Amino acid sequence: MTALAPGKGKVLIVAGCALSLCFGNSLYAGQSGTQPRSQAEPAQGSPGQERPLPTRVRVSEGVTAALLIKKVPPEYPQEAHRRRVQGTVYLHVIISKEGDVAEVSVVSGDPMLTDAAIEAARQWKYKPYLLNGHPVEVETQLRLNFVLSGN
Repeated sequence: MTALAPGKGKVLIVAGCALSLCFGNSLYAGQSGTQPRSQAEPAQGSPGQERPLPTRVRVSEGVTAALLIKKVPPEYPQEAHRRRVQGTVYLHVIISKEGDVAEVSVVSGDPMLTDAAIEAARQWKYKPYLLNGHPVEVETQLRLNFVLSGN
């Protein structure tokens, strides 16, 4: 038998215990006779029955920008222009299945600019958003920037 350097014996014992645990667990699993459990599958409806599609989906501004067919820029309100008011107006918008802006409400923005933003957004037109090949309403947010030139 060879002599071990001080402290090496403890390392070998720990390594041996770790190996025993690994082999012991694999042997135990092999003897159990049970198959490993698979991930739970999602609940299925009755065969031949499809889940109903949602009538409205929430989509990011970037996704709806790709569907934009007609964008009408807002007219700068005269009073806001005279007072040199600038800023961004955020709107919450519902786009119909046909791609028309059906509902508009203000999320934030300078009150001097919001009416012009709403008026412009109501004239925007989108391609219908398709979900599994069927058009659905879209809920999204629009950002309209009002910037004075020459600043």
